[in-house]
Amino acid sequence: MTDPQSLIEPVNEDFDATHANEEHTAPAHPIHKVLSFVRRSARLDTRLQRAWDNYADTYLLDIDAGNARLDVREGFSLTEAYIQSTWGNSNPLIVEIGTGQGENVVAAAAAHPETNFLALEVYDPGVAHTLLLAGKQGLTNIRIAQVNAAELFKVTAPGTIAEVWTFFPDPWPKKKHHKRRIVQPELASNIHNALAHNGVWRIATDIEDYALHTHEVMDHLNGWKNIGTITVSLPLEHVGKGNADMAADMPHADFTESERFDGRVLTNFEKKGLDAGRVIHDFTYQAVALR
Repeated sequence: MTDPQSLIEPVNEDFDATHANEEHTAPAHPIHKVLSFVRRSARLDTRLQRAWDNYADTYLLDIDAGNARLDVREGFSLTEAYIQSTWGNSNPLIVEIGTGQGENVVAAAAAHPETNFLALEVYDPGVAHTLLLAGKQGLTNIRIAQVNAAELFKVTAPGTIAEVWTFFPDPWPKKKHHKRRIVQPELASNIHNALAHNGVWRIATDIEDYALHTHEVMDHLNGWKNIGTITVSLPLEHVGKGNADMAADMPHADFTESERFDGRVLTNFEKKGLDAGRVIHDFTYQAVALR
């Protein structure tokens, strides 16, 4: 078996925030943050607007700064005291980054009333649909925050989170956009700080190139242990939108990944990927002591 780490180059952490005339494009803003999302205007239909009106006061946390970048409000910290006051208990907290329509996180909350859940989503329709699903079931162990996840983890107190889930993040398929992918060393460091001892970050993607990216970022990052048990073969070079077929002829190496996480429901999004013939890549990275 070829050692994949000897053949791949590490991710470059120097970000370029300017992507002119590209889809999913936003102009660089004054503080030069590279966001993993671009907010789009989306009018809520009657059903989703009603859900927002009915359930936002119950589930939606008021922690964002109110700007387009969805920064966290100045002075806010996600602490054990805040969790206790918000959820009314000290149960373990699981945070899902990018909940989409909310099917997975709401199903998990319904199945595990002994666990607290925080759904992070930036798009209004996704937030509204998550509100609708949670509200219809009267769940009490879930909250939703419309904030930039990368900023929230910067202000999360050490050891306050049991698990972090990131399922099917935006693949940013064009090569010049790969640095917008949310799995990055800085976020990994902040999640490591936020997780309880031996807590895990679960990641899933149906994009082969994103799987390679995840291995490059995470496999030998200080403080993380890949606890997967299965071997997969991946190309050792990156491809972008329009040339993904080239990957089949590239040199490959073996990598370690995880079995499908049985706590993830089969959402419509995942089903579409499977129907299109894409392979699902699951990862489980455990937070261990820093070397």
